[in-house]
Amino acid sequence: MGGQYRITGDKFPRMRPARRRGRLAFVAVACVAVLTVLGWGTWQLIGVFTGGDEAVAATGKCRPGAAQARASAAPAAAAVPKPGQVTVNVLNATTRKGLAQQTADELKKRGFRIGEVGNAPKDLDKKVRGTGVLLGPAASVKSTLPVLGAQLPAAERRADAARKGAAVDLVIGDGFKGLAKPADATAALARLSAPREAEAAAAKGC
Repeated sequence: MGGQYRITGDKFPRMRPARRRGRLAFVAVACVAVLTVLGWGTWQLIGVFTGGDEAVAATGKCRPGAAQARASAAPAAAAVPKPGQVTVNVLNATTRKGLAQQTADELKKRGFRIGEVGNAPKDLDKKVRGTGVLLGPAASVKSTLPVLGAQLPAAERRADAARKGAAVDLVIGDGFKGLAKPADATAALARLSAPREAEAAAAKGC
């Protein structure tokens, strides 16, 4: 070339376009954003299929969705009945006279309702060698029988599926020496109620 635009020397300028650094930076940021979204989605799926336990353990907080799932899947914890809601028939299977009435009077002081007081039926009379037998309908196994059992921990517990009504029997056996101390019985009732309360709290999601 000559004239005004004459090129001199033995080096020529490169003709390729300048690098587009701004576009590369944008692509890098976009990749990071996509990976972040994918990771968050994977974590959410794990929480759905595991009930959210990992999230609770990591954050120390209950996830509302997981709590609702547990509440709908698990049955509500049944409340432990109070002594005043339990009717007890006190029956004496020993040869010691007046034992049923004495025991019934003590149970009444502790808040229980007293039903029948007397001798045990023939199938149990003089046939209970241990402390006693607690007998009730099938529904009482996880409700009223444990409450009565707090007063006589060593007694055997039996359920009668054919039995009607909600009352339970305390059949006094030859090994009976008295009910549990009031303080011990109260502590046993408190321990009985604690697991139910914890279960109900877990079902509600804290």
